[in-house]
Order: sequence, then C-alpha cells, then structure tokens
Amino acid sequence: MDVTADFFLPQPDLARVPLSTVMQALADPVRLQIIRALDQAGESTCTALDVPVKVSTVSHHLGKLREAGVVSTRLVGNTRPSRLRYDDLDARFPGLLTSILRAEPPLG
Repeated sequence: MDVTADFFLPQPDLARVPLSTVMQALADPVRLQIIRALDQAGESTCTALDVPVKVSTVSHHLGKLREAGVVSTRLVGNTRPSRLRYDDLDARFPGLLTSILRAEPPLG
C-alpha cells in the first residue's frame, strides 16, 4: 500500500444531488467568496484562502460546500486541500457554476 497516496473525504454523487441543495450551499456570501477564491487558486486549504473570516469558519463552509457536491477535499498529510468539482457540476447542471462565478459580486 502506498502511504503517500491521497485520500478524498466523502462527497455526494452529484446525480443524486438536487439543484436546490447546490443553490442553497451557494447562497451564502462567504461560500461565494470561497468558490471564487478556489476558482482563482485551483486548489487551496482553508488556511491559505483569502477570505475575511476565521479559519474555522472557512473550514465549516468548505464542509458545507463538499456536502452539497460543490467541492472535493483530499487528505494530504495533515492538510486538506479543496477544489471546485467544476467538471462534475457542469455535467450535472450545465453552465451553473460558470454563471455564478462570472456574476458580479454585489457592491459593498
């Protein structure tokens, strides 16, 4: 057995995830910031994401995004890098993630 292999945290089969679950996960402003940051980074840990909340809050939101099928998270040693499930989401909900990522954030 290769002890350096990556292991992925459980994530749902998107064929079983309703659109409402994905939309609910993406409705939170912090989660939108997280997916935009992941889109730019490709993959990142909660400590490396530039989001103006505590690391524990980022970790919580990444968990919610993973449970909704929006991100995948792998275990690499003591780190848990996450990335968008872009291709999976696009296959299930064509254009959804692209539309959300391209939408202008609200004026603050």
